[in-house]
Amino acid sequence: MVSSLGGLMTEWNFKTPTVLEGPAGGARLFYFYKIDRGITIVRDTDGDYAQIRYPQDSDLLNYPVVYRGGYNYTVDDATKASLIAGGVGVTEENFTAV
Repeated sequence: MVSSLGGLMTEWNFKTPTVLEGPAGGARLFYFYKIDRGITIVRDTDGDYAQIRYPQDSDLLNYPVVYRGGYNYTVDDATKASLIAGGVGVTEENFTAV
C-alpha cells in the first residue's frame, strides 16, 4: 500500500489489550486458573480513546470506532500511532506487521 505522500505504508495486526481474570469456575481447581480477557477500546467523536471492560452492544453504537476485546484488527501506521498515544494501555507489543 502506498500513502498519499508517496511512501510505503505498513499494515499492522492489532490485538486489543488483555487482563487475566479468575476464578474461572466454582470448583477448587478453578481458583488457580486465570482466563485472558480482551479489553474493548473505543474512540469517541472527539478522537479520544477509552477502555471499556464489559461493553453492551447498545452502548457501542455511540462510538464511531470500536475495537472489541479479544479480536484482531488490521490497522495502518496512523491508526497504530494514535492508539499508542491514546493512553489506554496499547503499546508496541499489541501490534505485529502484516
